Amino acid sequence: MSQPPTPVVVPSTRPINHDVSRAIVLMIIAVTLFSCLDTAAKYLTTVGKLPVTQVIWTRFAVQFVLLLVLVPASGVVSLGGMFRVKRYGWQTLRSVMMALTTAFNFLALQYLRLDQTITIMFLAPLTVALLAGPLLGEWVGWRRLVAILVGFGGIVVVVRPGFAVVNPALLFSFASMAAYVIFALVTRHIAADDPPLVTLFFSMFAGLILGLPFAAADWQSEIAWPYLALLLSLGLLGGAGHYLFILAYRAAPAGSITPFIYLQIVSMTALGYFVFGDLPDFWTVLGSAIVVGSGVYLFHREQVVKDGG
Repeated sequence: MSQPPTPVVVPSTRPINHDVSRAIVLMIIAVTLFSCLDTAAKYLTTVGKLPVTQVIWTRFAVQFVLLLVLVPASGVVSLGGMFRVKRYGWQTLRSVMMALTTAFNFLALQYLRLDQTITIMFLAPLTVALLAGPLLGEWVGWRRLVAILVGFGGIVVVVRPGFAVVNPALLFSFASMAAYVIFALVTRHIAADDPPLVTLFFSMFAGLILGLPFAAADWQSEIAWPYLALLLSLGLLGGAGHYLFILAYRAAPAGSITPFIYLQIVSMTALGYFVFGDLPDFWTVLGSAIVVGSGVYLFHREQVVKDGG
């Protein structure tokens, strides 16, 4: 889902407090921050003309520094413990997929509207549910399968192949979604291996190392201070969004708050209009409504099945 569309690590522990109202507010703020992150990235690469590789690397670098300072200070994990994971191969694959998700998403944002990219990313949880059967043994019933197929139909409505001019940049968005699907499946596979903060820190560290040569090759040193401030804010927006996301899941059961992730399409559309003057067309609105409706129903059915219904 949205970068959950921004990739996140959901804690596997049970909620500490059952404060649903507070959790919903935290979730809405978190996805709004993720929308601000994408908006800032699009602004920097389109208006500020900064290299997308530099924007991607700075996003990882700033969030890495924040985690490096704040996580050990919290006492949850020591500095040395943040680098110790049980399965480096799987963690590395997960981290690469997270980096690719961000990279392809930022590339797509240079050419597509915010509402278009988030609609395609909302296809990710449907794809994860479809692939979880053969890959993880988590098979869906016929109702959820129908919801998944309807969701894919919603994307066809948005893209309208053969009826509208298809922007080649959509391939970047679909590549971002595909990378996120692999990221999510690997996350499920290794969820019990390491603490969520350690997994998040490892992903930021890997993104920092993997992106460095690409950023260095395109590095632009002369940046006007408003763009520099916005560039540095990327890690703050991503870090704060991840933190609030985790707090939301610790404050209430997942079934109460996960559907509110889809409110990100509201903030993405609003920011697209106020910052770039973009408004979604009728087909995008219709297609996104189908995708969101399918996602919400899919999650509802998962909760019903989990409860034995």
